[in-house]
Amino acid sequence: MGVMSFAWHLPTMAIAVAVGLDLLLGDPSWLPHPVRLIGAAIELSEKRLWSGNASRDLCHGAIAAVVIVLAASTGTWFLIALAELLAPTLGAVVSVILAWSTIALRGLDGAAAAVEKALGHDDLADARAAVPALVGRDPQSLDRDGLVRAVIESVAENSSDGVLAPLLYLFIAGPAAAMAYKTINTLDSMIGHTDVRYLYFGRRAARMDDLANLVPARVSAGCLVVAAAIWGLRPLDALRVCLADARRHPSPNAGFPEAAMAGALGIQLGGVAVYGGETEMRPLIGVARQRINVSDIASARRLLWTQSIVAFVLMVVTRMLLRSLWTR
Repeated sequence: MGVMSFAWHLPTMAIAVAVGLDLLLGDPSWLPHPVRLIGAAIELSEKRLWSGNASRDLCHGAIAAVVIVLAASTGTWFLIALAELLAPTLGAVVSVILAWSTIALRGLDGAAAAVEKALGHDDLADARAAVPALVGRDPQSLDRDGLVRAVIESVAENSSDGVLAPLLYLFIAGPAAAMAYKTINTLDSMIGHTDVRYLYFGRRAARMDDLANLVPARVSAGCLVVAAAIWGLRPLDALRVCLADARRHPSPNAGFPEAAMAGALGIQLGGVAVYGGETEMRPLIGVARQRINVSDIASARRLLWTQSIVAFVLMVVTRMLLRSLWTR
């Protein structure tokens, strides 16, 4: 198999190995993570290019976003190409490692489990200390119900951003595409805000993220509906809430998995959120058929795992069908 094929087309078994590595090891501190380098590049670009002038920041922010995404994708290809030149099997190994770095299923589940465990012991201090790994809200502003709600919203949104979307891009165009997506997602989380500093500088990065997540977020919601059916929860409510409330969310994409999760669990998400001391009132999503409870975090985590399995199987089957049609 050629160098380009490893960078832009990763075999299904190799993707499965990358997923397995994430499940077994998560994001170990001893392994240099590409997102740290990407984050440093974003910080440097902001330091050098941000000016406070709207039109200049709009242009410079767009240039920085495009250059960083292209650099990450090209760098991924280069590493795989170099590894392939050194040894035929090394290219495959490097490809799998880079693919692994784009998936965050175990990390997401572990962060949610840490908050769940603290709340299970009625330790709000520990829960508030653990929640920043999931959300950017002010921890001290969250009471018990607020912590549960924040965790479930994060699990739902990041089931797409951290798991399904990277998997989809791995299946579509290999590690180079998945790393490009991861870069876009990191750009959005760092500069894709609407405050005074980033309104213009991060605007194009935010639009890139909206486009990159357009399909994954909706596929994620669909897989959550299936997962809810598998667990005997509320799949029809998940679908109804998704259709009724998803577009009420400030994000054009995050509302889909969050609405599906709210419907599946029979709870209501959204409402008051405090970021950096600023209070934000988000639209309510879902119908509160029951009061939100710590046990809902466990249910959300089960749905996360099941949704991920459903998505992986769906992608494998789709690839096989497309390959069959292509070779006819």
